[in-house]
Amino acid sequence: MDNQQRRAYLALTLATLAFAACFSVWTLYSIIGIELKERLALSATEFGFLLAAPIFTGAIFRVPIGFLAEKFSCRNLFFWQMLLAVPPLFYLPQIETYSGYIWIGFVLGLTGVSFTIGIRYVTDWFETKRQGFALGVFGAGNAGAAITLVLVPIIVDTFGWQQIGYAYGIGMIFMAILFRLFAPEVNRYYRKQRDSHDLAFHLAPLKDLQVWRFGLYYYFVFGSFLALILWLPHYYVSAYGLSLTQSMALTLLFVTSSSMIRAVGGWFADTYGAKAVNWTAFWICMVCLFFLSYPPTTMIIHGVEKNVEVSFEVNVWLFTLLIFVIGIAQGFGRASVYKTIYDHYPHHMGSVGGIVAAIGALGGCTLPILFGFAVDIIGVYSACFMLLYGVLAACMVVMYLALRAERHQKLLRDAIANNFLEQD
Repeated sequence: MDNQQRRAYLALTLATLAFAACFSVWTLYSIIGIELKERLALSATEFGFLLAAPIFTGAIFRVPIGFLAEKFSCRNLFFWQMLLAVPPLFYLPQIETYSGYIWIGFVLGLTGVSFTIGIRYVTDWFETKRQGFALGVFGAGNAGAAITLVLVPIIVDTFGWQQIGYAYGIGMIFMAILFRLFAPEVNRYYRKQRDSHDLAFHLAPLKDLQVWRFGLYYYFVFGSFLALILWLPHYYVSAYGLSLTQSMALTLLFVTSSSMIRAVGGWFADTYGAKAVNWTAFWICMVCLFFLSYPPTTMIIHGVEKNVEVSFEVNVWLFTLLIFVIGIAQGFGRASVYKTIYDHYPHHMGSVGGIVAAIGALGGCTLPILFGFAVDIIGVYSACFMLLYGVLAACMVVMYLALRAERHQKLLRDAIANNFLEQD
């Protein structure tokens, strides 16, 4: 392994660790939100807004940060973005009201832009045939949510709820310094390439409909993943009566498996094609969501001599298995979407990647709120999965029409080419 390869893998490793640290802060409300729901007596809808607060700012700021990442050092942007998270974390123990947690959540949400910065930073280090793998490994930093699921209970048991903000603040300072000291800077060739393009160059792809189509796919594969991270602990407690410790353990299984498999998904996208991987992932999720959407049901069949009662319910173990499978499929889907983006826009990973990442993160922001609305209105816990089923159905219809149009265009091009050959 030459020096350039070593620097590339060092950049990938440190970027992934930094992203994991930021992601752990970004999803912090998924755990402390359960305590706040009880303490502040929140409805399902209010709880959804609480979970969505940090995700919202992490989503909308991915767009401007994506353009900044095209023009400035991503290494420096990553460092300062981590340091900006420290003051609100230290202030977190002082908050006592619902509105206060909402506002501080907005500020903590700035950690969510780390994905856009990291994607732009990592792509400059690897050649085209390795991009799926590299982006998949970096995306495994989603496992930062697992850090929260493991670390928060330890902090609470040892020091109490009020120390969570201080512990996370110190951790972010440590990670920021580690990244600053050891993460290599992108070489001059790539920096010169970036500086040679103006804003119009980076804005140009946003006129393409397929950019927004990729964003819709990411709305499901990442947005629903993020929403489930936030919602599952509460779901396990409310729907199945599990303890908080059990709920976090089962959510940890979902988060860890879905995050770590993303690297494998990147390899599959490199090897078998990103679109094929994405389409397969959608179908797997569709089947699982069909069963998860079905609420506990009891039917009475009026027989000849007596009534027969038939009951159906997805028990906690079947539920966990289906969620596990969805998480694996989502991990493959997240990797394949970004491999597709690189295949079409290799020189716009900051701008196009930022737009797609923002749309995906908006899924993590809007879906918990919609989950709360659905549960409050329909009155069954599985209403959230009915909603996800509808979102996925829309994604699959759009993807099917796009693939059909691509096949039609290819046939048309082949026919024109054959006609020219015959004339010659």
